[in-house]
Amino acid sequence: MVELMVQQTTTTPIGAYLCLLKGCSKRKALAEGKQVHALIAQSVLDSNIFLANTLVHMYSKCGSVLDAHKVFSNMPQRNVYSWTAIISAYADSGQGEEAINLFQQMQRTGLAPDKVVFVVVLKACASLATLEQGKQLHSDIIKRGFQSDVIVGSTLVDMYAKCGCTDDARELFNNMSERDVVSWNAMIAGYAQNGLGKEALALYEQMKQEGVQPDKITFVVLLKACASLAALEQGKQLHSDIIERGFQSDVIVGNTLVDMYAKCGCTEDARELFNNMSERDVVSWNAMIVGYAQNGLGKEALALYEQMKQEGVQPNKVTFTCVLSACASLAALEQGKQLHYDIIKRGFQSDVIVGSTLVDMYAKCGCTDDARELFNNMSERNVVSWSAMIAGYAQNGLGKEALALYEQMKQEGVQPDIVTFTCVLSACASLAALEQGKQLHSDIIKRGFQSDVIVGSTLIDMYAKCGCIEDARELFNYMSERNVVSWSAMIAGYAQNGLGKEALALYEQMKQEGVQPDIVTFTCVLSACASLAALEQGKQLHFDIIKRGFHSNVIVGNTLVDMYAKCGCIEDARELFNYMSERNVVSWSAMIAGYAQNGLGKEALALYEQMKQEGVQPDNVTFTCVLSACAHSRLVDEGRYVFDSMCKDHDVTPTKEHYACMVDLLARAGCWADAELFINKMPIQPDSVVWMTLLGAARNHGHVEIGRRAFDLVVKLEPKNAAPYVLLSNIYAAAGRKDELAKIRNEMKDAGVKKIPGCSWIEVDNHVHTFVVGDATHPQSKEILAELDRLAGLMKEAGYIPDLSFVLDDVEDEEKEKALCKHSEKLAIAFGLISTPPGTTIRIKKNLRVCGDCHNATKIISKIVRREIIVMDANRSHHFKDGFCSCRDYW
Repeated sequence: MVELMVQQTTTTPIGAYLCLLKGCSKRKALAEGKQVHALIAQSVLDSNIFLANTLVHMYSKCGSVLDAHKVFSNMPQRNVYSWTAIISAYADSGQGEEAINLFQQMQRTGLAPDKVVFVVVLKACASLATLEQGKQLHSDIIKRGFQSDVIVGSTLVDMYAKCGCTDDARELFNNMSERDVVSWNAMIAGYAQNGLGKEALALYEQMKQEGVQPDKITFVVLLKACASLAALEQGKQLHSDIIERGFQSDVIVGNTLVDMYAKCGCTEDARELFNNMSERDVVSWNAMIVGYAQNGLGKEALALYEQMKQEGVQPNKVTFTCVLSACASLAALEQGKQLHYDIIKRGFQSDVIVGSTLVDMYAKCGCTDDARELFNNMSERNVVSWSAMIAGYAQNGLGKEALALYEQMKQEGVQPDIVTFTCVLSACASLAALEQGKQLHSDIIKRGFQSDVIVGSTLIDMYAKCGCIEDARELFNYMSERNVVSWSAMIAGYAQNGLGKEALALYEQMKQEGVQPDIVTFTCVLSACASLAALEQGKQLHFDIIKRGFHSNVIVGNTLVDMYAKCGCIEDARELFNYMSERNVVSWSAMIAGYAQNGLGKEALALYEQMKQEGVQPDNVTFTCVLSACAHSRLVDEGRYVFDSMCKDHDVTPTKEHYACMVDLLARAGCWADAELFINKMPIQPDSVVWMTLLGAARNHGHVEIGRRAFDLVVKLEPKNAAPYVLLSNIYAAAGRKDELAKIRNEMKDAGVKKIPGCSWIEVDNHVHTFVVGDATHPQSKEILAELDRLAGLMKEAGYIPDLSFVLDDVEDEEKEKALCKHSEKLAIAFGLISTPPGTTIRIKKNLRVCGDCHNATKIISKIVRREIIVMDANRSHHFKDGFCSCRDYW
């Protein structure tokens, strides 16, 4: 066929071959091109430099660089076009280093490069981000006088921008004697690719003012800039400009518009555009599927994938990675497995990106063994594959496995990247593995990632979760760049370490510095408010949340319910819960927990029943909350029924938390035989929490023998915990066993165990005040002590008798009475009384369980001052009013 075409041509054989080769290049017809090459060889014309150059070019365009290189190597003579063709072949195939090496060889032959060669090699430098070589080329270009050429100048701008030197690129751009639309596109793209979307959009405005007409490439680049900034209004204006210039029917522009709207959160607009596209390719479908996945609409992404298949559009690797991500976000294991089958059927299983996404999907669906098997069997693994598997372990609570895999990764010579470090740091944080975290910090510094804002934020989180809050703050202070994630990490660190005041102060500083809080910030600060019972600041946050439009977010809603409940405002919490536009299992659990904390067991059970009726499946946390509610309200039979139903009706295996709740339920109610029998029959080894629960119940009932047995078991497991010593001392003191009391004090002293001091917080005028036992540092200490003296007299008249068994120090009774008077909650109550108008509810948060004396005293004070006093202690909330407590002395 090829021979016939040569014979039929009216031109010379050389001319015919040149025409045929150009046609093959255009059609990427490699087999046909090889036939032409064979005919040229038979005609002994392969030494012709024009034909040889065209052969190199043809092989290059058909993707066969090796064949191109063979032709080039066998050429008896070469000119600048020969070198340009082979350098282009390597550059176009992504082998930039070889392209640069060939250019250097060309220079050594003494041939003078032309403009085309410089453009090709500059593109190779840009692809490799090899700035020094790019600068050398720039120098050569100036020497040869090509710097004023618009194509060369535009490619130089592109090279500097792709090497991250946007200032140098802009200076070049500004000094160009001639600029065309390609020059403008190069600079706009340079800004966009370097995360400078605002500068890209500003340059577009300047381009229009100078009368330069944008083309399709301009719009594609700018739409990507809008997408990265979520700049919807500018994106809409661009859409209008696109319609005005008649580019709306172009498939590439259409795809980028779909992507922009989706990344701006407008999935409905994106879908409408997608539906109305006159032409759609696989990229169009991918853009819409990604849009759904990124906006948390995994079900819609999967449905669109099914529609794509029905319409006969063949998915590619990108499609599969997008749909797998949607499966991962939904934990849709069955659909993920079906996709895995489709991937194998289409032969994409060996692709490293697809393989890494499969690992991620299985891990996010909780199938870490399947993920690991896939990982082990991958024919090729890169840093993304390792990071996916490490993240899978970390996300599934398998921190030790994540750290072990990181060590294996290093042994195999794979260099970790930013994502790897964030995953491994998260594993250290979950394990509180400080030493490994410090070693990672050292590795991060070695690799030069310490200035990265994501890595810095994750380091802060790791140090905070390991209890090193000062180290976390030092890191935060010295960060060269901070974003909302950094601030949220530090705020969360304070909140998680019981430093609510510091968390609130940092939030105020954040606002002063103009950083806009996000959903995560609000959940962290609300948790801080809850820990301090800082209701007024919590209400202010609620207002800020509404103002920013986050009130409909289910996570924020759950945290608001929790905050109001922990501040003792259970009715406000329920109202919020009722009006939530979306509720998940966490919402129901938060509200049930709120009832449990406030001693409203029957309400908690009623809500639990409603939850089941509405088809919401309770989880581990839900059952912990329901059992806790039963324990605090003496609902023994109801608690037994709920516990038995966990496995039988809900397929939830009880954890140590559930067993501890059951021990609390039985022992608190005085069912000692049942409690001990339950412990003996537990299928798991009782931990310190179970024995501490039993010890606490023994303290409430004054049961010395059980208290001693439980104490011995706790101390074996937690020798440095002060709480068991304090509880057993209380038991001995109440029972009048002075010898045993003295002995346990000595044991505590010999063990080097120190009691955690009682600490209470009260919010007045949007400021949280802290009091510790015996505190005399408050600016209004004199007034507080005077108020306590006034109350002491009134309380004695009302029949108050101090319970001296709650003072463990071996001092005279008068000193014990003085010590009781200065318990932190009493100091906070006195401050609240002198600092707020009559009738105002006083809310106090305490870090420990309120002692029996303070509980009795607060009941009497509430009657004397005619105020409601709410004390949220470590176990529950106590609502004191008119001489009574909501717990009915059952706590």
